[in-house]
Amino acid sequence: MPYEPPPDLAALSLIEIAEAVAARRLPPVEKWDPPETADSHMRIAADGTWFHEGRPIGRPAMVRAFSTLLMRDKDGQHWLVTPECKQSIEVEDAAFVAVDVKAEGGALAFRLNTDDMIVAGPDNPLRAEGDPDVPALYLAVRRGCEARLNRSTYLQLVDIALASGGNLSVTSQGATFPLVPA
Repeated sequence: MPYEPPPDLAALSLIEIAEAVAARRLPPVEKWDPPETADSHMRIAADGTWFHEGRPIGRPAMVRAFSTLLMRDKDGQHWLVTPECKQSIEVEDAAFVAVDVKAEGGALAFRLNTDDMIVAGPDNPLRAEGDPDVPALYLAVRRGCEARLNRSTYLQLVDIALASGGNLSVTSQGATFPLVPA
């Protein structure tokens, strides 16, 4: 069965986005304790491109499938986890890239480079890092993994912040997030 990406984020209501997030069934990676560890020979570049043995993975469906098995441990190491094996994966910056945002009804919904949709809030906070003049914004995704907001998504957030009060912070699901590092 071919993969059908979800509709454009702007075309979805917040209710439709929340339903899509709730309907997404992910493997229970956090319940698995595989007996074996190995190196996956995979890398996720800062721009979100996935590589295996130095070559880009050209099939988006494979990237989406692998991304459902990702977790990051307390030491910052990323892993691909199956019931039988936990394989290390090199991540240059963040495991995902946030490529679009929509503000509606007091919430911010993001689309990732894997077509996942995440609603920012207490369970999926935003954090600002780096230089205040050139900040890097990250969105908590799942299992310790994050998405870095690409430039256009960051600029969309700045527009949302300025339109809602002039300070460089945004609110989603009752949580407020600064867009510049402290």
